[in-house]
Amino acid sequence: MTSRRTVRIAMNGVTGRMGYRQHLVRSLLALRDQGGLDLGDGTTLWPEPVLVGRRDHALKAMADRHGLTEWSTDLDAVLADPGVDIYFDAQVTSAREEAIGKAIAAGKHIYTEKPTATGLAGALYLARRARAAGVKHGVVQDKLFLPGLLKLKRLLDGGFFGQVLSVRGEFGYWVFEGDWQSAQRPSWNYRRDDGGGIVVDMFPHWEYVLHELFGRVTSVTAQTATHIPRRWDERGEPYAATADDAAYGIFQLEGGVIAQINSSWAVRVHRDELVEFQVDGTEGSAVAGLRDCRVQHRSSTPKPVWNPDLPATEPFRAQWQEVPDNATFDNGFKAQWELFLRHVALDEPYHWDLLAGARGVQLAELGLRSCAEGRRLDVPKIAL
Repeated sequence: MTSRRTVRIAMNGVTGRMGYRQHLVRSLLALRDQGGLDLGDGTTLWPEPVLVGRRDHALKAMADRHGLTEWSTDLDAVLADPGVDIYFDAQVTSAREEAIGKAIAAGKHIYTEKPTATGLAGALYLARRARAAGVKHGVVQDKLFLPGLLKLKRLLDGGFFGQVLSVRGEFGYWVFEGDWQSAQRPSWNYRRDDGGGIVVDMFPHWEYVLHELFGRVTSVTAQTATHIPRRWDERGEPYAATADDAAYGIFQLEGGVIAQINSSWAVRVHRDELVEFQVDGTEGSAVAGLRDCRVQHRSSTPKPVWNPDLPATEPFRAQWQEVPDNATFDNGFKAQWELFLRHVALDEPYHWDLLAGARGVQLAELGLRSCAEGRRLDVPKIAL
């Protein structure tokens, strides 16, 4: 007979786009829709969200919409509740460090969006406090669970590339300024004092993608820009965009692989997906996006000849082969939530922790410093 075990999760910041769509609706509520998380020992884990935020009317409306009964604007009271097991944070970055610190002090397990803090010192402080408190902790590293990158990982594990030589990444899209069309991202993203900027937002992603798939980042060279200096906020008021909206990075990895990744909210998309990584190796190459992955093996690589006086006659894109799914891919955020919940409930291994989150903060910090100083910077190893 199956028994049900409830785990109460304080979810702070779920009125935001990412916290609501990916973490509440597509992860925890999706788990409830499937009957809970089967732990494999006759127990089903049932997530019970406790919604936390600043706007009571928004929280109440969200709770009513999804049949939830618990919500609060008092984070301290929620953390003081001994029945709350996990604290999850999807707030703006500038508010995250203090809230996570309170949750650790209250003895809650921690699961959080990134970046985990506004600077490396704060990120390491949280990781060390969590270890000392003996609580379990995890950081969202969702791109590792995308179908396209899972296929890329399969190719790497199978030795498809031979020796990997380089990685080239393109990420971004045009975020409207907000005057004649509404912006797709909140205005705080473009104000440095509010914790905005594409380096702070995206370099933590690139750190874990590179680290997990190709090797630890050992140096960074970055150039940032604020291409669009004037934007309009949610009220239609103009404001000065003080944070970087584009970053161009070169990363050297342990083992000699070179990675180049462009990130921009001021670029129009001319690629198949909003993010794509091309990996080139001695035996073959691949281009992986959010969902798809295409390959070209050494044996089927064409032999282009440079001749700018004649039009291209080869259909270069058609010369690549699609990698089959060979599996059913669940929502990446939900997949990682399941792993973290199993880590909390069964003590199963889990290494995407606050130290991993601190590495992402470190790379963002060094990327900004690299641009400010106009030089390449080493990325030292960090440890607790």
